[in-house]
Amino acid sequence: MTKILSAFTAIFLMLAAATGAMAQDDAATVELAPDMMMGSAEAPVTVIEYASYTCPHCARFEKEVFPLLKSEYIDTGKVLFIHREIFFDRFGLWAAMLARCGDGTRYFGMNEMIYGTQREWLGSGEPQEVVANLRKIGILAGLEDAQITACLEDRELAQSLVAAFQTHSQADEIDATPTFVIDGQKYSNMPWSEMKAILEEKLAAKTSE
Repeated sequence: MTKILSAFTAIFLMLAAATGAMAQDDAATVELAPDMMMGSAEAPVTVIEYASYTCPHCARFEKEVFPLLKSEYIDTGKVLFIHREIFFDRFGLWAAMLARCGDGTRYFGMNEMIYGTQREWLGSGEPQEVVANLRKIGILAGLEDAQITACLEDRELAQSLVAAFQTHSQADEIDATPTFVIDGQKYSNMPWSEMKAILEEKLAAKTSE
């Protein structure tokens, strides 16, 4: 699994320098970016995924496991799914800003595109190339170029995303991606067979209550 640096302050300051986001002392006053959710709010089980757009293991989960989770548990009303962004670098932050661009209705579709083309948009790792590639994804998703520019330059959005990352990651003691919190219990990355068994156990427990 991709390991998160233990020094959250160092990451925070790095992102602040890279994006023009807030200083750490201002974090407590910033409104946290809202959770992005899929599924019924009445679902008996909640699954939170902590993931980074630049994490290859997260891209693999999106491609191989998430479609099964969605079809068997989210779409059937059994699971409420929450995707929380983790940031290792400014590229992941930019991807999150693009995914949240607009009214949020494109978010999970954008997730599929961003994770699915991870190697392509990261390219050589040159910042200008990464931005250009993310713009292409945004255009394919139906966003206007000016809208994409506004989202990628939205300082308040960057601040709220970094603040949410810091707050949630510390609260749930996240030290790797992807990490899952299923009904309050933390799990490391796992194959679908193991996740399915956990979900069935959680659902059975809710039925017997």
